[in-house]
Amino acid sequence: MSTILAKGEDLSGTEQVFAFFRNALLDGSLKPGERLLGERELSLRLGVSRPLLREALRSLAMLGFLDIRHGKGAYVRQADISVLSDFFTFSLAQQPDILDDVMQARIAIECQAIRLACQRATETDLKRIGSSLTRLMDTLHDPVEGGASDFAFHQTIVEAGHSDALTTLYGAIGELLRRSHVQRRAVTVSEPGIVDYLVEAHREVFLSIVDRDADAADRKLRDHFAIGDEFRRRSLISAYARRPQS
Repeated sequence: MSTILAKGEDLSGTEQVFAFFRNALLDGSLKPGERLLGERELSLRLGVSRPLLREALRSLAMLGFLDIRHGKGAYVRQADISVLSDFFTFSLAQQPDILDDVMQARIAIECQAIRLACQRATETDLKRIGSSLTRLMDTLHDPVEGGASDFAFHQTIVEAGHSDALTTLYGAIGELLRRSHVQRRAVTVSEPGIVDYLVEAHREVFLSIVDRDADAADRKLRDHFAIGDEFRRRSLISAYARRPQS
């Protein structure tokens, strides 16, 4: 296994264990399913105490990266995206106005993913996107179900791009995005013209993928984001305008 650590950095014992594990995964000397060196050998190699090593390995196991089997050792696990999603949710949720910031990340991911989907989407992918579109149309008047269906539609597009990196990043902020969809739908559900807009906008995005037209898909998706924001602003203005004067 690799013993290369970040040169020039003064790493604590725990950081040293994490760096070792990370580098071993990056250089391919450790793969999912493989067993780590024994506790004694690994602590000597890394120059850390066995109690510290044991605690660091437990932390990696809690993050879902290791499977510690009593009496058998520690084994590398395939990363679970739900752990990463929880981490992003807990971290980002503490920041003010985070949904607006997450929206910018969403645009960056989806616009690249839809271009890839135009190239890589299989017939199965297209059927899944089409089914998501049908579900979206069936839940237009329900903010909760409609928002969730809207998120699912966009998620299937990202998955159709067949990019592990983009899918992982999108999944990591998935819970925040789902909440954003529901909140936006709750704000705009009574806005005149919103139902027709939602149907047509999503239908055009879907058809651009079916046509394998990456430029059109990118443009229609960006238009969808921009117009959706405009509907949200108009809804907020209308809501405050209807408030009685005190």
